[in-house]
Amino acid sequence: MTAAIDFETLPYRPCVGIMVLNAEGHVWVGRRLSEVNGEMSGAVALWQMPQGGIDAGEDPLAAARRELYEETGMKTVALLGESDGWIDYDLPPHLVGVALKGRYRGQTQKWFAF
Repeated sequence: MTAAIDFETLPYRPCVGIMVLNAEGHVWVGRRLSEVNGEMSGAVALWQMPQGGIDAGEDPLAAARRELYEETGMKTVALLGESDGWIDYDLPPHLVGVALKGRYRGQTQKWFAF
């Protein structure tokens, strides 16, 4: 028997979200690939803007630039702005203990626009 996960004791995963705009103001979104036996296994048509975790001791802007490069290959971007604060969200109850490697209740995100 597996012990129940106490949602209230789980932390938020610190991460960054990235919005990339072109000269015409179009927003870049990418289609997420589903990994075999991954937390999104079997999901189709998942589209999202780049985002990812902040490493221990890493500056959020540096994390945004790193994640953008890792996920898209984009390097040459100019910072247009960033969110004033952090935005928290909770996972849907059926994904707590499954998504985000089961270690988080959701994410706290700092957003950047390039």
